[in-house]
Amino acid sequence: MPLPSLFVWLIVFLAGLCLGSFLNVVITRLPVMLMRHWRSEARAALELSAEPSPRFNLATPGSMCPRCEAPIAWHDNLPLLGWLKRRGRCATCQTAISIQYPLVELVSGLLALVVLALHGATAESAFLYGACLMLLALAVIDFRTQLLPDIITLPLLWAGLLFQLLFQPFMLSDAVIGAMAGYLTLWSFYWLFKLVTGKEGMGFGDFKLLAALGAWLGWSFLPLILVISAGLGAIVGLCAQAFLPRLRGAPLPFGPFLALAGWVALLVGDELMALYINLMIYT
Repeated sequence: MPLPSLFVWLIVFLAGLCLGSFLNVVITRLPVMLMRHWRSEARAALELSAEPSPRFNLATPGSMCPRCEAPIAWHDNLPLLGWLKRRGRCATCQTAISIQYPLVELVSGLLALVVLALHGATAESAFLYGACLMLLALAVIDFRTQLLPDIITLPLLWAGLLFQLLFQPFMLSDAVIGAMAGYLTLWSFYWLFKLVTGKEGMGFGDFKLLAALGAWLGWSFLPLILVISAGLGAIVGLCAQAFLPRLRGAPLPFGPFLALAGWVALLVGDELMALYINLMIYT
């Protein structure tokens, strides 16, 4: 497969940055939209009058500083460049702007390049890149709020089954089994942990996320995903306990580790699975 030209690489990277900018909007606003919706439903169930609130969605209002609410000019809102230009601060009140914004944009752009390098400019690559972006959004939302919204996890699951149907129909049965096994594996662990300790070890969103990864990769990848995600979670958790006393006893979201394991499996899963099998055979 011939390598794309430098111009193609540049266009793909810039497109990835722009999609990362939109992803930041989703990451920041979707949890607020969900909370407002749940609050509205609760008030309706209690037969309370609706609370007046300004329109708030992914398009309205425009980008603004979270502190002084000054609108962000278009040239300060350019992906990655705007943050660097203002040195990570609001142009009006000089409040520090979270590093989340440039990091998400940069990761989105780099993921676009990785998918292009590994799988070329194909329809399959577009599906895989879309899955990577959804995993990125879920990872950051879960890290910030400990939520894995159904509005992203369920479409990710159905997109995985559609991917198999369109490009790998021979894998469709493995994908369906993978979705069921992914959900039931963490669902079983959740109830076993709760029966033993009386505590909840994870949320239902984790079940759906692993089910989605099972749909994309098939049931055979589930042990590998769990090994990677649990291993990363254990390492990060131990480091947090040792070096960040304020986080001791705080719940650690599992979604980011599942998402990271999902990226690895989606992008280099076949090579990693071969290595994993060899390790299991010779150990």
